[in-house]
Amino acid sequence: MSRARQPPLVTGISPNEGAPWTKVTIRGENLGTGHNDLIGLSICGHNCLLTAEWITASKIVCRVGPAKDDKGEIIVTTKSGGLGTSTVSFKLLKPERIGILDQSAVWVDELSYYDMRTDRNKGISPLSLRPANPLGIEIDKGKVPLKDLENMFPRMSGDFTSENFSATWYLMENHSSTSFEQLRVAVANLKKQASKKNEGSLAYVKGGLSTFFEAQDALAAIHQKLESDGTEKVGGSMTQRLENVLNRASETADTLFQEVLGRKDKADSTRNALNVLQRFKFLFNLPLNIERNIQKGDYDVVINDYEKAKSLFGNTEVPVFKKVYSEVETRIEALRKLLLDKLLETPSTLHDQKRYIRYLSDLHAPGDPAWKCIVAQHKWILQLMQNCKEDFIKEQKVAGVGLEMDRSSALNRISLPAPVKRGGSFQTPKDDSWHYKSPQQVRFVEKLSDVVISQLPNFWKLWISYVNGSLFSETGEKSGQVEKLKKNARQRQNDFKGMIEEVTRRLVQLVRGALLPSSLTELQLRQYGGWDTKTPLSGAWLTQVIHTVRLSLEALSALEIPNDLLQVIQDLLQDLRVHCLLTTLQHTEEDVKRLAEKEDWVVDNEGITSLPAQFEQCMIQMLQSLKEPMECKPGEINILNLDVVQDKACEQCVSIIKVFIKCLEQLSTKTDGDIDTSHLSVDLASPDLFGSIQEDFSSKPEQRLLIILSNCQYLERHTFLNLAEHLEKNSFTTAEKIIRVSIEALRQLDEYLFETYVEKKSDPIVGSLEPGIYAGYFDWKDCLPPTGVRSYLKEALVSIISVHAEVFTVSKELVPRVLSKIIEAVAEEMSRLMQCVSSFSKNGALQARLEICALRDAIELYLTSESRTSFKQAVEALPQLQSGTDKKLLEELLNKFKSSMKLQLNCFNPASFQPVKR
Repeated sequence: MSRARQPPLVTGISPNEGAPWTKVTIRGENLGTGHNDLIGLSICGHNCLLTAEWITASKIVCRVGPAKDDKGEIIVTTKSGGLGTSTVSFKLLKPERIGILDQSAVWVDELSYYDMRTDRNKGISPLSLRPANPLGIEIDKGKVPLKDLENMFPRMSGDFTSENFSATWYLMENHSSTSFEQLRVAVANLKKQASKKNEGSLAYVKGGLSTFFEAQDALAAIHQKLESDGTEKVGGSMTQRLENVLNRASETADTLFQEVLGRKDKADSTRNALNVLQRFKFLFNLPLNIERNIQKGDYDVVINDYEKAKSLFGNTEVPVFKKVYSEVETRIEALRKLLLDKLLETPSTLHDQKRYIRYLSDLHAPGDPAWKCIVAQHKWILQLMQNCKEDFIKEQKVAGVGLEMDRSSALNRISLPAPVKRGGSFQTPKDDSWHYKSPQQVRFVEKLSDVVISQLPNFWKLWISYVNGSLFSETGEKSGQVEKLKKNARQRQNDFKGMIEEVTRRLVQLVRGALLPSSLTELQLRQYGGWDTKTPLSGAWLTQVIHTVRLSLEALSALEIPNDLLQVIQDLLQDLRVHCLLTTLQHTEEDVKRLAEKEDWVVDNEGITSLPAQFEQCMIQMLQSLKEPMECKPGEINILNLDVVQDKACEQCVSIIKVFIKCLEQLSTKTDGDIDTSHLSVDLASPDLFGSIQEDFSSKPEQRLLIILSNCQYLERHTFLNLAEHLEKNSFTTAEKIIRVSIEALRQLDEYLFETYVEKKSDPIVGSLEPGIYAGYFDWKDCLPPTGVRSYLKEALVSIISVHAEVFTVSKELVPRVLSKIIEAVAEEMSRLMQCVSSFSKNGALQARLEICALRDAIELYLTSESRTSFKQAVEALPQLQSGTDKKLLEELLNKFKSSMKLQLNCFNPASFQPVKR
């Protein structure tokens, strides 16, 4: 079908440029036959048919819409002519943004402004479209705090759109540091804006005059129509009829779409419910997720989810959300109880305790979980200590370790090797005795110390973390809850101090119950005692206990626990050191008692046996074993500075030495049957000379007296002096008193033994003199001329020589002392015998003088003032020699005597005083 008319052709448009919604007039040819013939109109690609108004076939009026293209053709489409063409174009200008308070001559599309007002994400209010800078100068925000401005301008505002706007506030807030010149520029800008606003109103009216006329015409037409319609008609006014039509249309639509709309509403409800479930699935799935994470131990995830749910739904009023959130609270309450149970479980590591406390803090658990944990840990430590004691007591009863303890105690005391030579080294024999199990009390103290050292540091660190707040927050953040808990901790410092005191006091009391039961009351003994104390511990085991307690004290001091809390342990250490000292001295006394059994009677070149050396080594070993207990560690005192301890130690040391002296006395008084002399040996340089003496050496008690005397002499001159030096080195301040008292006791024994020996040796010699002198009815008044020294005197000299040999064999140093005393007795007896003679004949006087002078000259080396006086008195009792012949005869006989007994008398010469070589 051919078209009846030519296609539309646009030849002009007025105006040819403008902003969207600008009213334009289109001119051309074949623009349609009427409204119904016009089916299309586009300008710059935007469909403007809705606003098009057909005037004539050559004129159309419309408004330009918001097209995408800046410039384009005007295309008109009609039913009669089809798609048209254009010889002109229209330029679309970008519109200026018109604020809601600005005047406009055209209708403004408010869609964009509406979107901005309702956009929740952007949150832009209509007032945000106001000029951001009304003064037109750079804004310089000052540092005046908002609170200060509110205080200076009560009930005012710095917002220039507010009814209570304060210009001073605005200037202080935005231009506090702006220069005066800039403020003058701002005043000028405000004046320009005011004048421009006044001119703009008139310009808008002039530019939009046609629009005002169109609006006026439209309103007049509507008024005329309403006037002609009337209000008295039966059907009512036009508006009423229109309302009725619309109501009927609405009812008809509701009837037609009732079922459809119902299904739609149901679908919308379901969709909305699904959207709610999807949108809030975190909350609805939270109870199940809490259960799963608790089972896996992911408590951090549970706490984070709970905090999130609490912030979102903690104060919700939606019933469904409240129901689900209450279920979440139920699960969280169960978690709080679970974590608290785990926190109070024992044993538990410090890391786990801190972790559970932080969890409970984050979950806002009621009360103070950290303090509950500290209290539970304190009770558990005390229970561990008590259980440790009860376990060892039970083991002691079941195993019956009494005999074993006896063996280990005896074997581990200070022991001496059987043959210890003077000057030799003391070595503890290596046997299997050290492999015996240590005593119960020692192992108990070690185990108890392990319990305290393994638990108390973590207990103390837990308290420190509790006080400084790190227990509740690893990052150190200062929240109100953390500060509150720290304040609670500071208020409980005295309570915690009492806990530490109780732990240290329990430790001390348990150790005292095992080692120092006498230091406890009867009530305390029932709780902390129960040990088998029949066999006391040796000093070595007590030293080990002291070492263990010192290590425990050092470990606790390293934690920076206040010294006043550890003072009870210091007191315990002091008592243990005193107990160790006195116990070691007592055991040393017992060991010294047994030294007599080790006397082998083998003498060395100086005439002493191994007994003094054994005693000295025993004392030195004792002092060495006391070195560690006596050593003063930091915080300790020298226990020997305590008067009571000093007196007891001095008394005990003197007792030890007196026990040794008593042993010497017992050895000297033993009979031949009481002592084994089969191993005794004496190696003389000239065995043939004293063969008979050597044969009888082991069978004479006098020999043992000499050996003991020699030992006593060595003890006084060497051993006791060495002991004094060792005692002083080991802080025994009473060493001088100890040695002085000991030497006095030793001298008493020496004097007694010496007198006993001299009496045994001198009595037979002295007793043989008188019978020898008067043998054969000899008479001083009637006797033959002397021919030499008679036999009785030679026998006396041989007896003295025998004593000399016996003493010299043991100790040459004893020879002068013994012989001098014996010779004093012999000289005294000779003096007595001479003085008892009533008268002498010439021959008798010469014989007496010869024998007295022979005896005196033979033993001249050992004469003392007493013996010289006795010989002098004896000679004075004799008649004086009258003739030179007698004197010559006396000299000849003396020389003959000395010559005949030269060999025997040689032992009395100084040159013969040589040590016996072995």
